[in-house]
Amino acid sequence: MASSKPTGEKVLAVNKKARFNYEIVDVLECGIALVGTEVKSMRNGQFTFTDAYAKIENNELWLVGLHITAYKFGNQFNHEPTRTRKLLAHKQEIKRLRRKTDEKGLTLVPLRFYLKNGIIKVEIGTCKGKRTVDKRHDIKERDVKRDMDRDFKGKF
Repeated sequence: MASSKPTGEKVLAVNKKARFNYEIVDVLECGIALVGTEVKSMRNGQFTFTDAYAKIENNELWLVGLHITAYKFGNQFNHEPTRTRKLLAHKQEIKRLRRKTDEKGLTLVPLRFYLKNGIIKVEIGTCKGKRTVDKRHDIKERDVKRDMDRDFKGKF
């Protein structure tokens, strides 16, 4: 008999800008405390998280700056689009993140949102900001790789 829950992962969105602007030190998978209409909007891909970040307050992990568009078919009980949302992680993981962000001055940035077994998850990265020299180096490496791939494609 087949199970009713879907298996695997479906990526909803990826923060490409974070990988360009930050050097990612560590990654943590968290759940998000959402209400029903937020889940429906996120499944439809109606959210943005370009300026989003996570912070630790009162030994709890919060996601700030995530904008989830109001659900089109929602009624008067629709959600507020820009509220701060609680991230679900173990107490030890939150303590470890607090130590890292306090000591080394790292930032908590959402890297991607995805569905895992029907539940919306977020991948939080502890990130260190890149300097403009490092960004230029990454752009140069990407251009060289693209040129090499273009040259090899024509020969084979």
